[in-house]
Formats: sequence, structure tokens, C-alpha cells
Amino acid sequence: MIEPETFTFLTDLALNNRKAWVDEHREERDDAMRNFAGIAQSLHDYSDRFDTLVADTKSKPKQSYTKFFQDARQRSGPGLYRTEIDIFANAGHPEEDFGYYLHIAPGKCYAGAGLLQPSKEGLARTRARLNEDPEGLKDALEDEDFRAMFPTVLLTDKELNVVPEGYDNSDPAAPFLKMVGWRCQTAIADEDLLDDDVIYTLIDIFRAAAPLVRHFN
Repeated sequence: MIEPETFTFLTDLALNNRKAWVDEHREERDDAMRNFAGIAQSLHDYSDRFDTLVADTKSKPKQSYTKFFQDARQRSGPGLYRTEIDIFANAGHPEEDFGYYLHIAPGKCYAGAGLLQPSKEGLARTRARLNEDPEGLKDALEDEDFRAMFPTVLLTDKELNVVPEGYDNSDPAAPFLKMVGWRCQTAIADEDLLDDDVIYTLIDIFRAAAPLVRHFN
């Protein structure tokens, strides 16, 4: 599924994260982008096996993975370019709606579901859903297949010190209301992603994550 050259490019990019180097390696960058678009298409082609809403959505492979260049407002680390790429399978938009994703970074690949970098509107809508139905979220997180696949439950890259304005610390969903982005994940070895048959592993992961996606969507 992942071309070996894609892993090589991401590894080299991490060591040479500057425009001059990327300009010199435009062909390798373009090959990696084609690889990501192909993976996005494959995830959509198999989506009827884990989420019919995704299957019924028009496929947009070139818009289904994070771009290399980092906008200054969203930049992570000192480099201009991302060295970790997320490929999405969504029924909506990955900044607006929960969906399934494959995270690709040499030595740190995983798959799962979530809303990783929500827009302002997506953040507000998700928090309203958390406040509205905390028991529904609890049921999703306690699903037997979900717990077996994602023992760490929900993770976030950013957490507020207090609940957002308009919510109460006594809210049953308070720990999740403090999160700015939500995800569940399970690790996948790089060498497994080199094999096309890994799609069946991804299907199993996404099926286990489906209760979480259904709760929010």
C-alpha cells in the first residue's frame, strides 16, 4: 500500500526540512503525493466494509490527505513541511466531521478514527454533541470491539486547563470537552503497510472505530 520510496522521502524530508531541498526533490514529492491519493482511493473503494456513509460519499482522493506545506497558523515544529501525513476516509470534511484515518510517519504509523484538527465550527459542533449525549459517547467507548482495538480510548494533542466557556466542570463529558481534537488509534508496523493486504487490517481497525464515528455523525 505504501511505496518504499514514500517512506524514504518522508525520512529524508525530516532531515532536510527546507524549501531548497524540497525544490530539488520535487519528483520524489510528487510521487509521494500520488501514493497518498492512491491510498485515499483504496480506503474509499473498501469503505462499504466499514461505513456505508463513507461509501456513499463522492471520492475526492486528492483532497483526502494533509498537505506537505504547513500553514503558519497550523505549523507543528520548526519546519515548513509536514513529515507526517494523515489520509482520511470521511463522509464529510476531515476538519468538520469525525472520520477514519491512516497516519503515516516512518516508525510511527497508526490508524483509527477522530476529528484531528477541527475547524472552529467543527469544534463547537462536537462539544455540543458531547454535552448533549455523554451516555452515547460512553456506550461507544465501552463497545467491546472498540476497547479491544483502542485500549487508550480517546487521545488529543491539545487539552485546555478548564472546560470551555458555556460548559460546567461538573458536566459528565468535562474531560472530553477540554480536548481540542479527538482520536483513537492503534499502531501498524511500517513493513505491514508495504503490503497491499494491509487493507484488510485497516478494515478491521475502522470497523472497531465505527461506533465512535457513528456517535458524532
